[in-house]
Amino acid sequence: MHRRRRTALSLSTALLVAAPSLAACGNEAHPGAAAVVGGGRIEVSALQSQVEDVRRAQQSSPQSAQLVGATGQLGRAKLYDLIVDRIVERAADDAGARVSRKEIQTARGEAAGQAGGEEQLAAMYLQQRGVAPDQIDDAVRRDVLVGKLAERIGATNTPEGQQKVNEAFVAASKKLDIDVNPRYGTWDDQKMELGDYKAPWITQVTQEATAPEAQPAGA
Repeated sequence: MHRRRRTALSLSTALLVAAPSLAACGNEAHPGAAAVVGGGRIEVSALQSQVEDVRRAQQSSPQSAQLVGATGQLGRAKLYDLIVDRIVERAADDAGARVSRKEIQTARGEAAGQAGGEEQLAAMYLQQRGVAPDQIDDAVRRDVLVGKLAERIGATNTPEGQQKVNEAFVAASKKLDIDVNPRYGTWDDQKMELGDYKAPWITQVTQEATAPEAQPAGA
């Protein structure tokens, strides 16, 4: 079990964020909302807060100019993450997959050990995934949950297994009836994209989560 989490976490950090800059005030149907997912609002203010956390962390980094330059479209990237959080949660819930606080802490500890410590882990998440230090637990939780979903539905490291995981996400996305503020683009359930934006990490995580060593005995 630990090996699966470690693999998924290490390979899922390959994202170099690039999505549109934050500029939205809500649409007529849902004023003040960047998106409505499963009837729950993702407020523009909450999205702005996430973006500001990342920008503060980037500005404190020795690679500040490089990091900011690589994430000029950070608002859209963070909205994508917030939407996918809810999709993964719904897909896992439908499959009966759960993750405990202890499992998150264990997975984060393993990732920090691989990175060389918490400071190095924070730098890695900031650089590769546009994740601020106080957002790491949420990112770890999602990665672990993706792996547990794949395990729960018996997805293996084959094209068929990958398709099975993708189908679970698509089904969850459709159930959530995602409505995005037009200023950020439109959500495509089938492609799991926000406009033309799709974070590479989601494919990488699911591929690693369905690797043979990630499976329970007899899978």
